[in-house]
Amino acid sequence: MNACFALTEAGGITLLDCGATALVAMRRWGVDPDRIGTIAISHLHGDHFGGLVFLLREATLFRRPRRDLILAGPPSLQLRLEAAMEAFFPGGWAAQRQFDLRFVILQPGETTHLPGLSIRPVKAFHTRGTEALALRLDLAGRSIGYTGDSEWVDGLLEIGRDADLLIAEAWMPGTATPRHMALGALQQRLSLMRPKRVLLTHLGTALLADRAAIPEPVAEDGLELSL
Repeated sequence: MNACFALTEAGGITLLDCGATALVAMRRWGVDPDRIGTIAISHLHGDHFGGLVFLLREATLFRRPRRDLILAGPPSLQLRLEAAMEAFFPGGWAAQRQFDLRFVILQPGETTHLPGLSIRPVKAFHTRGTEALALRLDLAGRSIGYTGDSEWVDGLLEIGRDADLLIAEAWMPGTATPRHMALGALQQRLSLMRPKRVLLTHLGTALLADRAAIPEPVAEDGLELSL
């Protein structure tokens, strides 16, 4: 499945990215999309934000009671989401909603405070036009760092430092690869960040073929962790 992490606590659910398969995955593993209050988007690639189209379409079409929704992400998130919705469901963006939808722009270096949650982004380095961010989330007394998709940049030290969980891309073996994270580049710096736990995600084919040799835990669809 595409990138989508459900951070569940007593107050509801916060999504970290919402890739194109997110709604399918939530249905499969029993995550209630109507409990989601905030979705934080790392960058504007379909495997990280494309699921918003289907989540909003379902919530609008079936008119079930649901929480108001905050979408937090790069500056062009609303514009790109409107365009994607119109491409897939012409007229869908103008459909009347039974819930409030609010967009919050995340700016690198500025902490955004939302109900029960704070998000601090740093500028990541991915492909052109994606407005890539790495994110540090603090909620329910826990801290979660998320690299999103990025080659190594020193701002990631801030994202992962002493985090209860660091979710990190590991696209290729070695110590450097353009626009994505090389596993060796991350491993060399874990001692500087000192996260309590690490979870690797977004593995490319070379690392997937050699998973048994990777010492860090690797994300699986449906995996549940308690922090």
